[in-house]
Amino acid sequence: MFIKCIFQSRFMSAKQVWVMRDYQKCSGCRRCEIACSLYHEKKIWPEASRIRIFMLAPGLEVPHLCAQCHDYPCVESCPTKPKALSVDEKTGAVLVDSKLCISCRKCIEACPGRVPFLHPATRKSTICDLCNGDPQCVKACRETGFNCLSLVQYEKGQGEALYHRVYAKPPKNITEGLSKLIFGEKMEV
Repeated sequence: MFIKCIFQSRFMSAKQVWVMRDYQKCSGCRRCEIACSLYHEKKIWPEASRIRIFMLAPGLEVPHLCAQCHDYPCVESCPTKPKALSVDEKTGAVLVDSKLCISCRKCIEACPGRVPFLHPATRKSTICDLCNGDPQCVKACRETGFNCLSLVQYEKGQGEALYHRVYAKPPKNITEGLSKLIFGEKMEV
């Protein structure tokens, strides 16, 4: 499924891709983690995957990846000169230059969803780079038939990008909201 949406950001090029999540459809199969680690690491290594599935309460699976906030607080927080984090002009994804990254964790602290993490081998910041505009996690999810993840394309110039901030929350907060929605009560996570 390919959806077109419209918004504007000072960081974006004319078109940008984004991965939308439907948390209620996630089965927790973790194929997205496998596809991501195979693409980036050339082996199955979920701990190094740029998308992660959290199950903080039974039956509530939360796919967690970069929400590409319109103001990119992770990029703004990077203290290196030049910055180790930048925004890909083609896709709008956050890119990490591991040669410049000092592993200070400021990008993790600045992220409202606490998405970036230090790679288990390199100890450098690691964030979803949208696989150069062709997210492997979306392909893997589509193959399952659950379609929890969808590829969205935005065009520059038609509004604000505040929509992304809806998804820029830690897994705990998302799980609490899901439990209220699905089970009718807030779970203590």
